[in-house]
Amino acid sequence: MQLSSLLNRFNEPETLKMAKLGRELRAKGIDITDLSLGEPDFDTPQHIKDAAKKAIDDNYSHYTPVSGFLDLRQAICTKLLRDNGLEFTPEQIVVSTGAKQSIANMVLAIVDKDDEVIIPTPYWVTYSEIVKLAGGKPILVKTSFDNGYKITPEELASNITSKSKLFMFSSPCNPTGALYSKDELESLVKVFEKHPDIFIMSDEIYEYINYQGKHESIAQFTAVKDRTIVINGLSKGYAMTGWRLGYIAAPLIVAKACDKLQGQFTSATNAIAQRAAIAALLGDMSPTQEMVAAFKSRRFKVMQLLKEIPNIICSEPPGAFYVFPDVKYYFGKTTPDGALIKNADELCMYLLNTANVSSVTGSAFGEPNCIRLSFANSIENIEKGFAKLKKALFDLQ
Repeated sequence: MQLSSLLNRFNEPETLKMAKLGRELRAKGIDITDLSLGEPDFDTPQHIKDAAKKAIDDNYSHYTPVSGFLDLRQAICTKLLRDNGLEFTPEQIVVSTGAKQSIANMVLAIVDKDDEVIIPTPYWVTYSEIVKLAGGKPILVKTSFDNGYKITPEELASNITSKSKLFMFSSPCNPTGALYSKDELESLVKVFEKHPDIFIMSDEIYEYINYQGKHESIAQFTAVKDRTIVINGLSKGYAMTGWRLGYIAAPLIVAKACDKLQGQFTSATNAIAQRAAIAALLGDMSPTQEMVAAFKSRRFKVMQLLKEIPNIICSEPPGAFYVFPDVKYYFGKTTPDGALIKNADELCMYLLNTANVSSVTGSAFGEPNCIRLSFANSIENIEKGFAKLKKALFDLQ
């Protein structure tokens, strides 16, 4: 019996693979310290949970419009205007089962076979794989540590061809935490102005986890607003990962296409989660602010701990909740039991099996010299994990 060749186009996300391996070891009674977490370790704020409970009592237990309740889409428009100065109508909003589905909808709606999609590296693991699933060709553009892992106008322009269809990026970035300033975005817009047929995906899921001030969206520029798809959701900023609710704000043609696709895949997302999302978007933001303050203090601790490990190169992330250290110094080293560490993949497996610390290889994000470590964990667990990580690296010869 033969399965679809579609399955051979893309790989399992490395982030999910490491989480699975960590769970398997934990089930065997091994004390795993998780520094691979891609989610806030905080609970959903109470006022959001209360809204969900009320929705259950009010019998929001039926199908909703594919793109989401109208009042939720209106709330998203209110948020986009309030926080980002962006004007959208509810018809331009499509609510999905997480931002990952939002991205998949968008790529499948835009990308045809052999279309080229420009993705600056490091990038979130799923971007390239969804492009491959759609039959497109990811064009991975290597950015530099010296430029904060952000693409320059020159790098963008030199990778545009007649087949370029879409540009995909995030700010703040997973895994680097890189943030694009308004001036940096404007310089990219000037390149896009010369290429009016290229769509732009701006993944802003980490918008609120920003340690440098105001978030800037490329959608604010009139020259590209009518071909920019903003991706966002509730997972990171509201500690609602398990609720599975993301959304796009897009040109009407793209929004309608995503609605059509979603109508065949999943229809609408969970009705209760949608009611809770309205409370999140329009309600008290102080729990989010408190969460970000905690992440900021953890970031400070992580940077202190990293400085205690020699030969690691790492800058302080301006956003998100990850550090992305360059660990190539440890390639070619030998473990205490005689195994050779050849790359970041093997280093992560060594840290998992020997130090019992889970991390994610940088090769999954397009940067093979790095590993991703999360500080979406308690200070206690961060200190514990880095102590084990430090010893394991010191033991390499």
